[in-house]
Amino acid sequence: MTTTRLEPGTPAPDFTLLDQDGREVSLADFRGGKVVLYFYPAAMTPGCTTQACDFRDSIGSLAAAGYTVLGVSRDEPAKLAEFRERDAIPFELLSDPDAAVHRAYGTWGEKMNYGKVVEGVIRSTFVLDEQGVVTHALYNVKATGHVARLRKDLGIG
Repeated sequence: MTTTRLEPGTPAPDFTLLDQDGREVSLADFRGGKVVLYFYPAAMTPGCTTQACDFRDSIGSLAAAGYTVLGVSRDEPAKLAEFRERDAIPFELLSDPDAAVHRAYGTWGEKMNYGKVVEGVIRSTFVLDEQGVVTHALYNVKATGHVARLRKDLGIG
C-alpha cells in the first residue's frame, strides 16, 4: 500500500489526538508557533528511546528558536505516560492507535525491516511554520543522529 507523502509548502493535516495524560491535543492549538512533529514506531524501544532522548536533550535550543516538539506513535496513552516518566521527556506524546494521522502524513506503509517488506510506521519528522504549513518533510529518518541533523538544517546551534 502506498501512502501519499507530504511535500514542503503543503498545509499539515489537522488532527486531535489524546496525549500521555488522556487529554485532547489538537494541532490547530499550536498555530502561531513552529512545530516539530515526529512519528516513531513504538515507545520504550531502543531506537525510539534514543530519538526521544535526543529531542529531550535539544528541547532548550528548539524552544528558544520557537519550536514545540510533538511525538506521535500508535501506543496507548498509558504506555506514553510510562515512557515520558521513565525518560523525563518534556514534550507531549500523542496516541494514534488506528494510525489515521500516520496515514494522513504518509508515515504508515511498506518498509524494509530486517530484510523483509512489512507494513508499519515509517520514522518521519515534519517541521511546520506558524501557519501550519510543512517546511520540512523528512521520511525514513534514522533514530540516531537525526535530531542533530535537523537542528543543523534549521540553523539551530
